[in-house]
Amino acid sequence: MEYKEYINEFEVAKNRLDQSLLKKKELEVWVGIKLDSVVLKLYKKNWTNDPFKPLDAKSRIFFSVWMSDQSIAEQKVYYNIHALKLRELNGYCIKSRDFADSFRKKFNNHQSDWQNVTTSLGPLTLMEGFKNFDEENLNETVYGLANDFIKMEQLVDDTLRLFSKK
Repeated sequence: MEYKEYINEFEVAKNRLDQSLLKKKELEVWVGIKLDSVVLKLYKKNWTNDPFKPLDAKSRIFFSVWMSDQSIAEQKVYYNIHALKLRELNGYCIKSRDFADSFRKKFNNHQSDWQNVTTSLGPLTLMEGFKNFDEENLNETVYGLANDFIKMEQLVDDTLRLFSKK
């Protein structure tokens, strides 16, 4: 995989995002390489126990868009929302399956906005899907997926509130 070329495209998409909206919603954006894939991640520091290492924290929630050698061969850009080790998330009493079910009920109203999406996965992957792409519109595809998540990120917060210990 030509990481540099794809990272540049993901960075262009990241830089096109509305910075004031990201700040208002307290969303952070990261672009880099994870698990042999070029990745853009959107997350909130309060969606983890470790706000200083939110990308590697044991317990965390994040949205990602990624490409790997396989996805390039398939001409697809993948996306998902992961919810990892939520039983350990401070301030909440969460069973992963219950959280996933609650999130997915809320997501049903948005599901038609996402191409090729499924929620028929285990509780660690709240939703996952893909968009077809070609080289000429890659940053537009990544940008669009990130913006689609930004429009519905409150579903994660709304679901977390259901499990708050307060």
